[in-house]
Amino acid sequence: MSKRRGEQPMVPAADFGSYYGRPILNPPVWAAPDIAGYLFLGGLAGGSSLLGAGADLTGRPVLAKVVKTGAVGAGALSLAALVHDLGRPTRFLNMLRVFKVTSPMSVGSWLLSAYVPMAGAASLAALTGRLPRIGAAATAGAAVLGPAVASYTAALISDTAVPSWHDGYPEMPFVFTGSGAMAAGGLGLLGAGLLGAPPGEMAPARNLTVLGAAMETAAMERMARRIGLTAEPYSRGRGGRYVKAGKILAAAGTAGAVLSTPGLLSGRLVPGRAGRVIAAVSGVTLLAASAATRWGVFHAGLASAEDPKYTVMPQRQRLAEREARLPGIKVGQ
Repeated sequence: MSKRRGEQPMVPAADFGSYYGRPILNPPVWAAPDIAGYLFLGGLAGGSSLLGAGADLTGRPVLAKVVKTGAVGAGALSLAALVHDLGRPTRFLNMLRVFKVTSPMSVGSWLLSAYVPMAGAASLAALTGRLPRIGAAATAGAAVLGPAVASYTAALISDTAVPSWHDGYPEMPFVFTGSGAMAAGGLGLLGAGLLGAPPGEMAPARNLTVLGAAMETAAMERMARRIGLTAEPYSRGRGGRYVKAGKILAAAGTAGAVLSTPGLLSGRLVPGRAGRVIAAVSGVTLLAASAATRWGVFHAGLASAEDPKYTVMPQRQRLAEREARLPGIKVGQ
């Protein structure tokens, strides 16, 4: 007599899915050139204003002119990208009719409206040498608003239902702030190198570059480990390719910035002119690294919204964890 086998399941295990394979979430309708550029330019502007204030305080006029000019240019372009994505300038003006502290878009609109004029006044004073007191006040104001300008876009995208953005909300501001600092340092190295500034002019830009690259890398790694499944789009597909390119470019740009430092080894690691060339090339590389990271974050979010598994599976995991913590509470109650 053959041994009786255990009962076999007659119904296959449930799997995630959606009606007709349609996404569960409506993917964001934002366009990549506008909003991805908006994310990048805001970080560059905010970091540049902070670096400009530091350059003033330490007596580095060439670096101050470069980054202050870059700050107002990036801020204005960021504002233009936002207005273009909205479709009509009046839609941006309508957002200024109220100030809603619980809305990242409302806060960001007011931030940009206050920041861009300050950055413009700081740049104009630095380039012309006139109205130094007004220029100093504008520089200080832009530097105060700079970190918020660099990081509020992280709150903006995290305050959505897009899984890869929303789940990373604790680390995303650090990713964006570090990326913005790295871009600002790269801009300082590029401009100071092209203008033939003395090596000492570039020191704050180098320091900010190293700090920003380290912050961005550490925050991205921590976020990827913590959020689990919804981190997949940061390493796969179009978003993953951008993020990987950003990491490679950041490492190369940071290495170049360090190599251009005088007195690193015996006497001087590289001659002065070669050092400035290396600094300029490193600056371009670091700017590209920051942009690649923002494009990667943008496309990773779109991918996570389009695939139902990034919505369904984390929800089931959270419900299972809730059941484990609260015995007797059934899923769905």
